[in-house]
Amino acid sequence: MVAAANLDNQNLLRALEVFVVALMWLFFLRVIRAVVVEVRPPRARRAAVAEAVMPPAGGSGSSGGRRDKGPRYRLRVVEPETARGSVYDIAEQVTLGRAAGCGVKVEDAYTSSLHARLFRSGGQLWVEDLGSTNGTWVNAERLSAPIKLGKGDLVQVGGTVFEVTR
Repeated sequence: MVAAANLDNQNLLRALEVFVVALMWLFFLRVIRAVVVEVRPPRARRAAVAEAVMPPAGGSGSSGGRRDKGPRYRLRVVEPETARGSVYDIAEQVTLGRAAGCGVKVEDAYTSSLHARLFRSGGQLWVEDLGSTNGTWVNAERLSAPIKLGKGDLVQVGGTVFEVTR
């Protein structure tokens, strides 16, 4: 009788152990899925925006290889106070981040190596997040797709805030 009760307890403990391990795996898979969904915008919207605003590869297209004509854009640092007033000219395309090859190097612990890209298309200035950890913000709204910028817009990467000027 005691042996049978002991065997039942062992079977119950084994079943609970398997159940807890299965719950842990489900939890971790759910966390990974949430991270992926948060980092990537929806596929259909990402494809539509990319088609509409991405500059042609290799500089070819209807412009015959010429640069887009339009107003000159600049980024002026608003925050942090130690870099306030610094100005960066924006050419056809520039990347923002901590990496040495970035056109606008941002020394900030909350900025990714390749954080964001600013580019010109159709004479307009656009910004897109390059999959950064903390996101790119325009006028206090987190980017989920490339967005057109205008004079006075505030672009935040990490703890650094830039104002778009002409």
